This record gives sequence, structure tokens and C-alpha cells, in this order.
Amino acid sequence: MEKFNIVFVFADQMRGQDVECLGESDVKTPNLNKLADCGCIFKNAFSNTPVCTPARGSILTGLYSFSHLAIANDLPVRKDIESIATILKRYGYKTGYIGKWHLDGVPRDKFIKKENRLGFEKWAGWECDHRYFQTEYHTDTPEKIKINGYAPEFQTKLAIDFIEENKENPFVLFVSYEPPHEPYNQVPEKFKIYNPEKIKLRENVVADKVNVENAKEIVSFYYSAITGLDFYTGEIIKALDRNKIREKTVFIFTSDHGDMLFSQGMEKKQSPWEESIRIPFIINCPGYIPEKFVSDCLISSVDFVPTLLGLLDIKEGYKFEGVDLSEFIKGVSEKKQKDVLIHIPVPVDHAVEQGIKEWFGIRTYEYTYAENSDGEWLIYNNIEDPFQLVNLAGKEKEIGEKLRNLMYEKMKKFNIEFLPWQEQIKKYGLVEKWNKREEYMHPGKPRVIRRKI
Repeated sequence: MEKFNIVFVFADQMRGQDVECLGESDVKTPNLNKLADCGCIFKNAFSNTPVCTPARGSILTGLYSFSHLAIANDLPVRKDIESIATILKRYGYKTGYIGKWHLDGVPRDKFIKKENRLGFEKWAGWECDHRYFQTEYHTDTPEKIKINGYAPEFQTKLAIDFIEENKENPFVLFVSYEPPHEPYNQVPEKFKIYNPEKIKLRENVVADKVNVENAKEIVSFYYSAITGLDFYTGEIIKALDRNKIREKTVFIFTSDHGDMLFSQGMEKKQSPWEESIRIPFIINCPGYIPEKFVSDCLISSVDFVPTLLGLLDIKEGYKFEGVDLSEFIKGVSEKKQKDVLIHIPVPVDHAVEQGIKEWFGIRTYEYTYAENSDGEWLIYNNIEDPFQLVNLAGKEKEIGEKLRNLMYEKMKKFNIEFLPWQEQIKKYGLVEKWNKREEYMHPGKPRVIRRKI
């Protein structure tokens, strides 16, 4: 079998509702529309752990956060595990990573050493820096290199250079854009095409809980950033066409997690509502992956690596925790995944400020179920109630019990326990790393865990 390349483009905090061709918002994404039209788009793609670090660990390893150990934001991923890069290197692939990493702990401006890059050789990245203009990045030395202009534009140029340098070799390239993550207003003027007054907020944005004028302005910036990423994604696709390798490249566009953007009166991520857990997932390879394929099959972050390796016909002995959906994507199997595990075992930062406790849940085709440390929390029928306006928790006991059992069966399969967040940190031997994280992120009031003397 011919060796296909992989180009994996992912945004930061882009929710799945905001791809134009799905018709759920007014955002403009012409290049993503074309990508989906000549490939496959999943309407039910989800982030298992909807916050940056755990989600990114799962995207690169095919493991839940309890196995890769980055169970909360800014906790470092295990260095002794396989990633898609370490596996593909054994098959002769060139490996490259460009952009935000957010898998090596604190401080956020640190230099990522080669041994901490999970096998990626070509490197132009940084741990975490939400300055989108005039920022810096590292290559193979601790010296910071200045980016003049908009970071996604510069990252795109680096991605195109990598493609042109490796067009004769099989390669895997990850491009990690930081927008549309806040600060929302850091967008070039040419992409600010949305009039805030004409922005339609989602039906579950409760007017008496938010400043509507402010919300519309923020959403207009958010859409602008997405339209910008759409443009730069299109530039990468053009480079594949110019170099005549489009038909031998599996191209993916997705995100690490979504953004509440005032739905349910909430902001950002780390919650079980659709705006937080649902992500875009478009996969394309002309002549190999069927065209005009709009799927309602469930797919989640832990499924990406096993699915991509399946598409490359690589049968690796390594045990993934995600599902290989390659046969379904190729159209040779009708077997769909029916449920995915979702969870925030250790809420941090804005989630704590908004009163979110540790929670676990299950997302099926029809329902969302979540329970927190107080017990059953949320049940929604997503078919009858797509904006999740009617919470059925405590009202549909039979449905709740069935979903709860399904969730715990899945957790048991992967040796996952529902524990208080402090106990999760202790169980996985992360106290020292957690305390370091808290002292860096919240020097005035860190939530440190004291050891018993």
C-alpha cells in the first residue's frame, strides 16, 4: 500500500457548531466547506476532556488523560508513551509539529526539549502563549525567535515550507493554531467581517445572565478568527495541490475542545454542554476517502490516532484506548461508535471560578448524561432538545440509570475511578507537579495539596 502523508490542522477552543456547511451559525468557512464537500465531516465529534492539555494528550496518543497523565491543564504528559509521531517514525515518516504544544507543564514560556516532544523531529513551537501578534517560538535551541505579524500566518508559512521540503518522503505534520481561543479581539482587520449588531446568539444564551451587546461583539471576533483559520487552512491545501501530493495526503481539520461563549450562562470550556465538548472533525483524501460524506457517527479525541493509523494500514501492537473508525470512514463498514466518555476529573482556573466541580459523563447519539460530586447533574435529549434547554436530571430515572450504568461500564473498562479531584492527583502521583502548576498559575492563592507528615 502506498504511504499516505498526514496533515493534521487543529484550532484551539473552536466549537463544532461553527463550520459554515453545517448550517448552525453565520460564520464563513469556504475552505472548510470545500474540504468537507470532497471528504467526510462528522457532526458528532467530541473532546473527551474539554480543556487544552488533557485533550491534546489524547489527540496525540489515543489514550484517555488517566493513561497519559495530563489530567488537568498545565500538567505535563508522560514522556514514556507512544504517540502518532513515535509510531510513524518507525515506518520511515518525517515528523513535524508547528504551534502551541501545552503538554510540558509550567512555566508556559519554557523551551520544550527534544526528548519531551513525543517524537516530533521538525519543531517550531511553544508551550502556551496567547499573544497572537509579535509573539515568539522555539526550534531546537532555547533562543526565542520573534514572529513579526500574526502567528497563524507565520505558522502557515512554516507548514508550507515543511511540505515542500518533504514532498518526496512520507510525512506527518501537525499544525496547532491558537485562535479562536481568547483573547478574542486579536484578529487581523481583514478578517473582521462580522457586524456585532447582526450576530445571532445561540438559543441557549440567556439574555438576563449576560451582557448581550458584549456577547455579540465577542462572538463577532470569534467568528473572525475562525474565518482567518479557514483562510490559512486553504493556503496549506493549495501547497499540497501545487506539490501534487493532495491525493496521497490524509488531511484533518479539528480542535482540542469547544467554547461555551455564554450558552447556558457559561464561558470557555471544561463543562459537559455541547458548546464545550463538541468539536469540528473533517477528514479528506481525494480518491481514498469518500466525498460528500456527512456522518452522524460519534468520534472523539482518543479515536483520532487509531483511526489515522488504520487509514495508513498500520497495524501497531500498541494498545490504544480509542476506537479505529478507518473502515467506517473508507465506506467499507457501516459499524458506528454509539457512545463516548466525557469528563473533567480536575477542574481548574475559570471552571473553579464558575462553580464547576469534577464530573464524568457519557455522550450517546441521543443523550448527554453527566454527574458531578453531588450526584446526577445533567441529562439532555439532544435530538428533541438540541440547545439543551430542558434538564431531565431527576425526572427520567430509567433513562438516567441506563446512561449512568453505561458510563461506569466504560470507566471500568479503562480502570477509571470517580474520585474527588484531590484524590485523583494523589492516586496518579501528581502532587508535586500539581502544586508547581498551582503556584505558577495562581501565585496569590494556589490550591496546593499538603502532604501528610
